[in-house]
Amino acid sequence: MKTKEKPWGGRFSEPTDRQVEAFTSSLHFDRRLFRYDIEGSVAHARMLGRQGIITKEEARAIVAGLRKVLVDIEAENFIFRPDDEDIHMAIEKALTDRIGDVGGKLHTGRSRNDQVALDIRLYLREEINRVLGLLAELKTGFLKLAKKECGVILPGYTHLQKAQPVLLSHYFLAFWEMLARDEARFRDCLKRVNVMPLGAAALAGTGLPIDRSYVARLLAFPAVTQNSLDAVSDRDFAAEFVFAASLTMMHMSRFCEDLILWSTDEFGYVEIADAFTTGSSIMPQKKNPDVAELIRGKTGRVYGHLVSLLTILKGLPMTYNRDLQEDKEPLFDTVDTLQASLGVLAAMIGRLTFHRKRMEKGAEGGFSTATDVAEYLVLKGVPFREAHGIVGKLVAFCLQSKKALTDLTLKEFRRFYPGFEKDLFACLTVRQSVNARKMIGGTAEEVVRKRITEIEAR
Repeated sequence: MKTKEKPWGGRFSEPTDRQVEAFTSSLHFDRRLFRYDIEGSVAHARMLGRQGIITKEEARAIVAGLRKVLVDIEAENFIFRPDDEDIHMAIEKALTDRIGDVGGKLHTGRSRNDQVALDIRLYLREEINRVLGLLAELKTGFLKLAKKECGVILPGYTHLQKAQPVLLSHYFLAFWEMLARDEARFRDCLKRVNVMPLGAAALAGTGLPIDRSYVARLLAFPAVTQNSLDAVSDRDFAAEFVFAASLTMMHMSRFCEDLILWSTDEFGYVEIADAFTTGSSIMPQKKNPDVAELIRGKTGRVYGHLVSLLTILKGLPMTYNRDLQEDKEPLFDTVDTLQASLGVLAAMIGRLTFHRKRMEKGAEGGFSTATDVAEYLVLKGVPFREAHGIVGKLVAFCLQSKKALTDLTLKEFRRFYPGFEKDLFACLTVRQSVNARKMIGGTAEEVVRKRITEIEAR
């Protein structure tokens, strides 16, 4: 079966095949761009009228018609037709149906190539600002936890083995720092998104006397693209956004991984509120951290979108190619996944209950103050490598004797180094270990509280 001729079909001797119609259509996913497409078209029409390329009356008719189309789509009264290729043609045809042949003048001086580039930039500009708001909420959530739990001691891990005691607040502020970097990346990405491409037309610009700077002012773009070839083929900004989103998802996933582990009976450090967990269809006792698990899983999904987008772009000859239609689904899903994950994680962390005594008890195990003993020896003038060996032998002795460092007598310590004194025992408590780390960026309570104050003062 065949379809009727397209607006661009003058050069063709037969209409598009139905299978091609279905295969090439992007309306089912790019219809979310309708507001941005109309916003860009309104600015373009106003510029055409201002420049005398079309009459002012025609420009007013086009703008009024576009606004009626917008109202219909927002009210869900708009009928999308099967032969609409994409949102751009759907809107243009609806406009022409409403105002007649003058609607056909809207596309003067532009191509769908620069039109879609504009729409994506308008869309992504708005979505980045939403992401920045969600990041700010999540950062605030971690900061509140850091204030609330200040003084609580947690076993720090490397290689998933107990390493040294740290403050739980210090742990939360580590994620605040990650999110601050994410925020900076999105703000930087926004600078490259916020450049106006309309006027590049298909690839070479137009010979008509358009005013790109005027359109940029109408659309609140601080800059205009400087190369028409690049303007229609550039999707760096989209790939950059998905990359920044991938890093943010990774940061959330790392926190969720800890949360999943800590909520197990084996750790028992945290309990997630019932509202953010689910049960088992067969095991009535189960309380599963599904939200955290899904964020962890969706991180891989966003990584896949980054690889997909980069793969689409890597072999494209200049300039526009229809492959670029495939940029939208990974971009749109990244936006949706990132925003949903940020929102639900911010809500979830405000409902966590930490088992503080169990955390501190856990921090006392695993010879977590062994490094403090080595540093004690360093302060006595022992070279660090020698001190490291002495404490290693102490730990081996404790393992053989089934004792902790705190169980040893001074006499037993002196078997391994005669210079140990009674002041050594002050180094063996986890709280002393934490509070000894007073350098900038350390886990001492006074340093952490100072950092919280600095963040709040921003």
